[in-house]
Order: sequence, then structure tokens, then C-alpha cells
Amino acid sequence: MRSPWKIAAVLVAGLLTVAGCGSNATGTEGGAVQLSLWTGFTGPDRPAYEALVKQFNDSHPKIKVTMDVQPWDAIGQKLPGAWVTGQGPDLATPNFDPGVLFTYAKTNSLLPLDEAVGDGDGRLNTTTFPKAVTTAFTIDGKLYAAPANMATLVLYYNKAMLSADGVAVPTTADEFAAAAKKLTKTDGGKVTQYGISLADHSTIQMWPILQWMNGGDIVDAKGCATIAQAPSVQALQNWADLVAKDKVSPVGQTGADADTLFSAKKAAMEINGPWAAAGFKAAGIDLGIAAIPVGAGGPVTLASTVPLAIGKSTKHKAQALEFLAWWTGKTAQAAFSDASGFPPVRTDVTSSNPVVAPFAAGLPHARLYLPGLSTSAKIDADVYVPLIGKVTRGEPVEPAAQAAAEAINKITGCKP
Repeated sequence: MRSPWKIAAVLVAGLLTVAGCGSNATGTEGGAVQLSLWTGFTGPDRPAYEALVKQFNDSHPKIKVTMDVQPWDAIGQKLPGAWVTGQGPDLATPNFDPGVLFTYAKTNSLLPLDEAVGDGDGRLNTTTFPKAVTTAFTIDGKLYAAPANMATLVLYYNKAMLSADGVAVPTTADEFAAAAKKLTKTDGGKVTQYGISLADHSTIQMWPILQWMNGGDIVDAKGCATIAQAPSVQALQNWADLVAKDKVSPVGQTGADADTLFSAKKAAMEINGPWAAAGFKAAGIDLGIAAIPVGAGGPVTLASTVPLAIGKSTKHKAQALEFLAWWTGKTAQAAFSDASGFPPVRTDVTSSNPVVAPFAAGLPHARLYLPGLSTSAKIDADVYVPLIGKVTRGEPVEPAAQAAAEAINKITGCKP
């Protein structure tokens, strides 16, 4: 499971280490314009991205895109300095947190994409993107990125474990909590099977979903804290008690820890994205996939999208824009979805991959975590992650949530 919140420090470091950061050479070769693309897609979904780039190159003989795959931390260290000095790649996925775009916009490193927006071939048809995506990629009225991918989170479950305990796949919030409790087993006070594997840091966040299910949230549209309001406090209290008292999940897990626990068949359920399916199946799990259970807040899940942006200093603006338009076009997105198991980034494209269906079904009610806030990384690292760590270790929820709200408002400058 990937974490979107390690970028702020390395961005600063990258700006201080411009010398020697390097870049891919761009220009023309054999009559074709050469475009460089940096991405952090090092995981099992990497071949799907590489295949998409190959498909573009095969169908566009006058343009050749070379994709350089690097760890996300490496991109975070090198890209800020490379782009601000005009030495970076033509295109890049700066990070898998859309909030990183604020940092690059401040250094005037991004090419606005608005002139390419429109309907038809060779245009960025933003009306087909989920609204939350376009909003997250827009700063001060300008669009600075297109979605490199789109994902939602679902409930993975071990069919054999649920069957052994006579537990039906939960569809409501109450059933979800009850299932997590019933599926937790102990022997002599030691947990031998966890009902669910929850991560609280170095992960794509899942705890906000537990709040959203109950009608709560972390901040409102203006960036003012709502985490201390009754629906959020109630949800946090319920799940913190399940973890701290009922031991339904280990405390303090990273995303990788949570995945390992579920893969080892030591937990019955986990919330995760499409990138995890292949690994879970390879681990021999009798895998089930279901929608996130529905609570008082209605159907909801967390959306994840990686921004794909163009460096402002690119010498091949037209070709880079053409690549983005093609990448987000119907043909490319259908092929990518079939190969990767991710839902398409367009709402008007369907996939023939049966694994995609539950993830695509969540798109209409998917929400981004702390969207549109330049301070999102700071809120996550300094406030939200510590809050979950405290309450799952038994600290009283209501005063902890109130302190978190005050800290969030201080960060965002909100004066309720």
C-alpha cells in the first residue's frame, strides 16, 4: 500500500540539490521528437504503464516517449530542482499526492494545460474525469495536471475465514464493525487472527473512510476543521475502541505491514486499492472483493489519483500535450484498465477486466483525502496520523479530536 505523505521534506531537499540532478535528454532523433517521462510506478502495475507508453510510441511515429521509472522518493529529491532550473523531464508524475502540485506551482515549474482542454481527438476532455480529480489538479483557476491513473478503495476479504465463522460479507457499517469483532480470535490472551488489518501511517489513508461512513469529515471545503464534530468523533470512538479494546487490528501498522498481515492469512479483511489484488491472489488467499459498507453518511470510498504534469520549460509543448490527451483518451484508458485492473480515468469508458468492476462502481461516490489544500501533507503528518495513533492506543477521543481541530485550523488559517 502506497503512502502519499513523504514528499514535503524531500521537495525542499531537491530544491537545494539542483547541481547534478540530471535529466533525460530531449530533442529529435530520426525525425521523431523525443519526450522524457519520469514516473514512480515501480510496483506490480509497472508493466501496464510501460505497455501504454509503447502503444503511444507505436501509433505516433513522429513522437517517442521514454519512461524513466524511479522510486517516488528519488523523484521527490530530483524533480523540484530539475524543473525549477529547466533541466528536468518533459513530463512527470511528481508524486502520488495531488497536493504536491501546490509546491510545484509556487516555483512556476508547471505548464498550465487549459489551452488543451476540450472535446474531440487531441484534446483533454476534463468533463469525463471525476469532478474531484479536476478540482484537485486546479490551482487558482488553472489546470496543472491530468490523471495518470484513477483508483478507489474496496473491502478485500478472505472468503475461507468468513465462511468458517459464518460471517456474511458486511454491507452496512454496523455489520462491518460486528464482523471485525467476530472474526478476531484469541488464544490465551494472544490474538491469533485479526478481524481486519488497518494501517494508520505510511499508507493511503483508510481511517477517513470510517469517518465518512458515519457522515463525518476532517475539514470542510474552506479548510476549517470538522474532525471534532459529533459524526467524526462518534466514528473515531467506535473504531478506536474496536482496535484498542477488542484488538480487531494491530496498532501502528504501516501500509506495508497491513498488506503483509492480510497476505499471511492472519487478518480476515483489509481496505485497499486495485494494485493489491494480484499480490493477494498470489499469496493463495481465497479472495473476495466488496464495496465499502454503507453507514449513515451514505455510500462512500476514498479515491486515489496520480497527477501527470508537464514541466513548464519543455521544448516540446505541443507533443507533450498530445501525449496527455492520448493518455486520457478512450482507447488508451480502455487498454490500461484491462491490463492493470485499475478503473479508467474517464467515466465514459468501460473495461473488460472483471476485477475492475468493484473499483469502477465506487467512482461516483469516491472522495479524495484533504483535497485542494496546499497544507494537506502537513495536516496528515502533523495532525491526523498522530491523532489516529493516540486514540487507537486508548487516549480519550473527544479531547484528542478537539486538539486536532485546533491544530488543523492553525495550519490552514481558518478562524471558525
